[in-house]
Formats: sequence, structure tokens, C-alpha cells
Amino acid sequence: MADFTSEFWSIYIIVLTVLGIAGCALLLYSQSRVKITLERDANGHVIETTGHSWDEGLTELNNPMPRWWMWLFYITIVFGVVYLILYPGLGNLPGTLGWNSIGEYKAELKQADADYGPLFAKYAGQDMKVVAADPQARAIGERLFLTYCSQCHGSDARGNKGYPNLSDRDWLYGGEPDVIKTSILNGRNGMMPPMAAAVGTEKDIEAVAHYVLSLSQSTHDPIKSVFGKSKFAACAACHGAEGKGNPALGAPNLSDKIWLYGGSVDTIMETVRKGRANQMPAFKDFLGEEKVHVLSAYIWGLSNDATVAAKK
Repeated sequence: MADFTSEFWSIYIIVLTVLGIAGCALLLYSQSRVKITLERDANGHVIETTGHSWDEGLTELNNPMPRWWMWLFYITIVFGVVYLILYPGLGNLPGTLGWNSIGEYKAELKQADADYGPLFAKYAGQDMKVVAADPQARAIGERLFLTYCSQCHGSDARGNKGYPNLSDRDWLYGGEPDVIKTSILNGRNGMMPPMAAAVGTEKDIEAVAHYVLSLSQSTHDPIKSVFGKSKFAACAACHGAEGKGNPALGAPNLSDKIWLYGGSVDTIMETVRKGRANQMPAFKDFLGEEKVHVLSAYIWGLSNDATVAAKK
């Protein structure tokens, strides 16, 4: 409700809600006051009908709801009115108790910080490689990862198209614990500009794609790759003359067989032609440095199992 940019919508919600409750109460009251037509059947027994009859004597009987059921509906309406007085629900009105979900969330965070803050503070003072070897810290890091990172990188951290695999040792910006922590704290903005104009014609782009595949000994056309080598000069500023990438820029290594978007000729041509843009959000303000410290240690440990095992 607080997101409404006009007071009109708050009033609209209030009027609609009040009319809805009043309408339900009025309908319930009117139905409880309906008069019943008393008739007698062939045996002389008194029966209650609605007064409707058709097809030569078919009569619609009236079997009203039990009174306790009617009163249950009245109680429901009263409960709704009391709730809307105590809690927010009528437009922008805050309710007499002053409760709101944001305040509840902040109170829960405050309580969680009081309960778990000392534990995170203990790990924050330790080297991340030591934290990665701690079973309790790894369990905490895993829960943090599943909550905040798995949506993009997958629950097994193996990534997806456009989202890096975090369980291997191929890193765009470097795989040291401090670098991983920096990535999570501050986020990353990876951008490859469209290179079609710099490379040349569509045939030139195809030749570059085959040359790129040749760097990793992937299936390629050797003749086209020869022509693509000179055109690759436009890409060497970021990826290096040998295509081994540049962690300082986040430029990927093209000489291995690890691809973020796929390693087919068509996909590489699309990348050269249109460029790529990726953003990793920053978690510094959301999680805080101590939680990120544990999370970074966990992620580092995913691709350094042998090192972690040696420290246990």
C-alpha cells in the first residue's frame, strides 16, 4: 500500500473494503429475515417452502442454515472489522497497533544478529581457507548459498547458460578467496561490446569464431581459422594474443573448453556480433561482510576440496 503514488488508490481500497464488508453483513441480515410460507403436505404435515411452485405441484422447499451457522458468519464479519482496525489493511492506514511487515522483518533480523552475530564474528577473524575447512562454517555457507546464490548458479553451483560454474577452477576474475569475496560484496558488471564493426564482414566473424575454437582444440574449420587469426587482433586487447583471457578485466580464457554461453560456431558468432552483458548483484549491504566472509569461504571450498581436506 505504501507504494501507491496517489492518495486516490488508498481511498479506493478503503471504500471498496468497507462496502464489501457492509454488503456481506447486509446480505446476511436480509436473508436471515426472510419470511417462510407455511404449507401442508398430503398427510397434513406443515412444510416450509419458498413460495415457488411449478410443473403442476413441484414446490421448492426452504431449508435455512442453522442459526449457529448464521452467527458464525456474523462473527467472521466482526473479526474482519476488528482486524482492520488493529492491523494495516485499509489503504495506507497503519492500524492502531502500528504493526507492519517491514518492522517485523527488521525485528527478526535484529534477533538473528543477536543470536548468530557472535558466531559470524568469530569466523570473520579467521582466514577464509581455515573457515572453508570448518564443518560448521561450511554448513552455514551452504545454507547461505542455497538461499541467495542457487537461483542463478544452481543448487549444485554448476551454473547455467550465462551464469558461471562455481565448482570448477575456471574464474573470470580469479579464484582466490579474497577475489571471490570482493565479487560477492561489490558485485560485477561484465560486458563484452559488440565487435561486428571491428571484425568486419559476416565471413570475417565466422572466421574469427573458427579461430577461437581452434585455440581450445575444439572442432573447427582449419582454413577459416587461418583467416580468422588476423581478425582476432580486434579481440586480443581483452582476451590476449593467445586468447588466455585477462582476470583484471573479467575477460574469459578462450583457450580452454569452458564456455559461459556455449561453444558452437553460431553462439560464438552471436557473441562477437552482438556482445554480451552480465551483472552480478552486490550483497554487501544486504548480507554484510561477516556473512559474505563465510559464504566466500564455502564457494572457494567447492573447487578446492583437496586443499580443504588437507586442512581438516
